[in-house]
Parts: sequence; structure tokens; C-alpha cells
Amino acid sequence: MRLVPTDGGFFELFQEAAANGRDCAEELRKMLVAFTDLDDHYQEIRSLERRGDAITVELLRRLDGSFVTPYDREDIHALTEKLDDVVDDMFSAAELIQLVRVDTPLQEPAELADILAEMAGEMEQLVGCLQSKEGARQRLQRIEELERAGDAIHRRSMARLFSGEYEALEVLKWKDIVQALENAVNRIEDVSDVVEAILIKNS
Repeated sequence: MRLVPTDGGFFELFQEAAANGRDCAEELRKMLVAFTDLDDHYQEIRSLERRGDAITVELLRRLDGSFVTPYDREDIHALTEKLDDVVDDMFSAAELIQLVRVDTPLQEPAELADILAEMAGEMEQLVGCLQSKEGARQRLQRIEELERAGDAIHRRSMARLFSGEYEALEVLKWKDIVQALENAVNRIEDVSDVVEAILIKNS
């Protein structure tokens, strides 16, 4: 069995990044479900995105300056980038909502935001499994289930948008928002894939 160095700095930063992603997803869920105070929610998500960038910079700085790392360097770099991507895609969705000023909230994007928030919570717990070495399988399975549910909502949303029920401009606005939400869902699955690969490699 591979020995893991005692330096817990990487684990702490990964946990911070995952918790930041969870907070971002919760704020985005509030933004889409309530559909009020959009500017306030946007500013909070923007702040969380900047915090995520700072954590990413610190992780990469630590990786560059570390002679011994708990996992292969390419795996640490991959997980760092994937965690950053999650928040970036959520920020993209919030930015679109704030910029294009859609007139009417839709049910499916709010449902997708609910899925995203639950997935982000599972992601945070899964990242914690890197250090505890326990409970990862349950988290991986739940993220996969939620990703499939998100795909179904995405398809339903696209079908509804192009059903002729909405004006063309509203369709264009919501299509991009829904796609950004779907991208964020997929990025969380990417994180789970990297964590699973790390755990298998170091088991």
C-alpha cells in the first residue's frame, strides 16, 4: 500500500474548494428558485467564484513548491482544475441570468439548480473521502444518479423551450442558461471521476 505523506495542506485546500463549490451551488439554487434579488445573488456568486480562483492559485502554488505530494502531481493538477471548472460554470449561469434579464422564471432550470446543489453537497463529501478513505462508493453512486436526473431535466427543458410556447428571444436566453447549468452538472461528474481514479490508484 502506498504511504501518504503527513502534509495535509492539499487535503485542506481541496476541502475548501469543494465547500466553496457547494456554497456557490446553494446560492445559484436560491437565485433560480426564488427568482428575486437577482443582483444580490449574482454578487455573492461572483465573490465565491473569486474565492475559488484564489484557492486554485494556492493549490497550484503549493503543487509547484512541493517536492513530495500525497498523490501523483498530474492527479492533483487535474482535481484542482476540475473543482475550479465547477464554480466557473455556475458563475457563467448566474452571469447569464443577471445579464440577459429573462422575463419569466422556468420550472426546469430551478429543478436543475436543485440537482446541482445536491450534487455539490455530495461532491464536498466525496472530496473528504480522499483523506478518510471511507464512504466514497456511496457518494460516487449518488453523483451518478443525480447526473442522470439532471440530464433528463435538461432534455425536458430543451423540449419545452422549443415547443412553441415561448417567444424566440426568451428561448435564446433560457437555452444558454440551461446549458450552463448542464455544464456545471457535468463538471461535478468530472470531479467524481478524478477522485475515483485517485482512490483506485492509491488503494
